[in-house]
Amino acid sequence: MGDRWWQRPLVKPQALQPGDRVAIVSTSWGGPAVFPHRYEAGKRYLAEAFGLIPVEMPHALRDAEWLDRNPQARAEDINTAFADSSIRGVIVSIGGDDAIRLIPHIDLDVIARNPKVFLGYSDPTVLHFGCLKAGLCSFYGPTIMAGFAENGGMHAYAENALYKAVFETTPIGEIGPNREGWTVEHLPWKDPENQNRLRKLTPSTGPRTLQGTGTVQGHLIGGCAEVLEMLKGSDWWPPLEYWDGAILLYETSEEAPPAAQVLRWLRNFAAQGILHRLSGIVLGRPGGQTDGAYRREQERAVLRALDESGLQHLPVLAELDFGHTDPIATLPFGAMAVIDSRRARLTILDAGVTNAVG
Repeated sequence: MGDRWWQRPLVKPQALQPGDRVAIVSTSWGGPAVFPHRYEAGKRYLAEAFGLIPVEMPHALRDAEWLDRNPQARAEDINTAFADSSIRGVIVSIGGDDAIRLIPHIDLDVIARNPKVFLGYSDPTVLHFGCLKAGLCSFYGPTIMAGFAENGGMHAYAENALYKAVFETTPIGEIGPNREGWTVEHLPWKDPENQNRLRKLTPSTGPRTLQGTGTVQGHLIGGCAEVLEMLKGSDWWPPLEYWDGAILLYETSEEAPPAAQVLRWLRNFAAQGILHRLSGIVLGRPGGQTDGAYRREQERAVLRALDESGLQHLPVLAELDFGHTDPIATLPFGAMAVIDSRRARLTILDAGVTNAVG
């Protein structure tokens, strides 16, 4: 990768088109084998709504316990998917909590030589940092089982956002407010009947500005807070210089870590010198909680960490639709974006993909 890989401009993958073959990989938890009906619903939606041809990598449907014991096999599927010139995109089946174990087994040179759309969120945050090091713009967005397999079908907000990010070659533009409402309602996947039950939506108030004024610009980087903690100090963690002027994407999972934990994590970002280098922070709505008090506690923790660092004016947006609530926008790693504090809006200045060839 070279000693100064973070200084290279990122390569945009070719736009997806109907009829393209896309690989499905299980990067951590073997969810497809545990809840095959849920997986099949997501795979079917991918094919019918987007016209893509799903290609299951050799180990994607293996038993969850086997996959847990064989991180090298999961990595092999990723390497194979990127190396296969007939495959135009790579989509994660579901998250988990141990994609960090893939780092020794992923060939970043293969990713660098074969740029293509990589899509997923939560634990795949690890692989987004791998793509970043390989020089590839990747996409923080839905997985097959959490997104494409949404009960009753993918929300229009998520579908439109994904289409704009990975099918269209024009700048993504403003991440509009979600007018549908949002949900974290838990309908157990073990009951196949739940697949057709729509989850209850909570009205969305749209993004809010927690602090800061004016507009700031920067490249997007971040992901799931719990996974970032595993990544810190690893071979894929960017050096301080990469964080200069960045906009940190930050969201927590359905495990709903207490606000005090979030404060401690951000204190580490401060201790590394990262917080002081940022242009701004964009918070996803926390997963796993409909309780407004929990969200406010987390926001206060973020503001306290910034206040302790003398960053009372750093622009911070809250309650954006990405991460562990549904529906979600698809956000391109490394793309230039603007935070407008007055309007509480995030705008992506770049296209996520480039014109398809052949």
